[in-house]
Amino acid sequence: MSTTPPGWYPDPSGQHGTRWWDGGQWTQHVDGPTAQAGRPRISDHVSTDTVFVWILALLPLIALPISLMYHPEFRSTTLAPGGVRTVDPSSIYTPAYFLLQLFSVLLFAGEVVLAFFDHRELRRRGVVRPFSWGWAFLLSPVLYLIGRYVVVRKVAPGRPMWPLWVGIAVAVLGVVLGIARAVTTFQQVFS
Repeated sequence: MSTTPPGWYPDPSGQHGTRWWDGGQWTQHVDGPTAQAGRPRISDHVSTDTVFVWILALLPLIALPISLMYHPEFRSTTLAPGGVRTVDPSSIYTPAYFLLQLFSVLLFAGEVVLAFFDHRELRRRGVVRPFSWGWAFLLSPVLYLIGRYVVVRKVAPGRPMWPLWVGIAVAVLGVVLGIARAVTTFQQVFS
């Protein structure tokens, strides 16, 4: 029988800050700065790639052809009284422009929802503290994909990361096509 009263004491394993001593033995309860540092590995038979992460990686491919359908006609107009020539806003802000903007908002919302479902599914599969789906609100789904696979590599090392590579490739393709589109648009405006 121990004379040490129950309480939090330095973890004898050295892995955590403190561990609870119940008066007779050490428990599984830990606390301190390193208590949550580790994530347990998941079983090798548990897949880390969900249908949601694949859709999230491929979803921007839908936006590429739709964005190429918008073709503004840059007409100029003269402003009175100085006779200054400028681009006529009605030649840019067409119904197609507003439909493209609406589609972009819906696509963004879809990406955030997919990140939420992917996060939830990873938790169901045993991943402790998966990367937060809230990061999908920033910039693009690629940010969520990268963070997601940082965590997945910790709990399932050595697994392939195909959705991440596909998502990065799709993002690069979008940037290249966006730059090409911007160059042709600027040429049209300034010619």
